[in-house]
Amino acid sequence: ENQSPLSPCRAFVVQFYVDTDLAHGPCAGRVEHVVSGRAVRFASSSELCDFMARMLATVRAEVGAADAVRGSGAGHRR
Repeated sequence: ENQSPLSPCRAFVVQFYVDTDLAHGPCAGRVEHVVSGRAVRFASSSELCDFMARMLATVRAEVGAADAVRGSGAGHRR
């Protein structure tokens, strides 16, 4: 099936603390995966990216598992 290149399954909301200065200083706040609602606080851009990478890997794994289940049942339809 064709998936949207901008699927909500790959969407995040990122909130930065008021003192965040992405160009010169600390990068801290909260990030939430839109579909699952899973959220974490982060204290660096590395922590932010790590969370997003984990969530995207989870989404890929779940989509792959769902595709496998649909594919395994395809030969048994009447």
